[in-house]
Amino acid sequence: MDDVALRLATEADGAAVADVYLRSFDAALPSVRRAHSAAAVREFFQHVVVVRGSTWIAEAGGEAVGMMVLDGDELSQLYLAPEWRGRGIGDRFVALAKERCPAGLWLRTFQVNGPAHRFYERHGFVATERTDGSGNEEREPDVRYDWRP
Repeated sequence: MDDVALRLATEADGAAVADVYLRSFDAALPSVRRAHSAAAVREFFQHVVVVRGSTWIAEAGGEAVGMMVLDGDELSQLYLAPEWRGRGIGDRFVALAKERCPAGLWLRTFQVNGPAHRFYERHGFVATERTDGSGNEEREPDVRYDWRP
């Protein structure tokens, strides 16, 4: 596998983290309307998400190629730059999340995101709830997944 390092993101990484999120979201979920403009997403990641201290970044050659946000026992974000999918980075992020939350994890993903369903199920997550999307900003039907050791 390519030389990829995982580390906690710093405030200086906010723009790069947002860029990975935006590129990944747009490539993986073309039918899902983003709830916020790219500028608002960049602002949110730069000044809110990354400063909380629970954002992890995957770097290769000094470039951000993936990001993960752990919020307590919620794996709230996991996105990879489209050209870096399928290289084991997501597997490493999930292993890190399980290591940091050994009692269990949960997450939500959109129902239309079949590749994410297969990925999380391969890592032992089980679908425990399906919603109509009324609880998320995109108003897109989603699935809750839980992992217990």
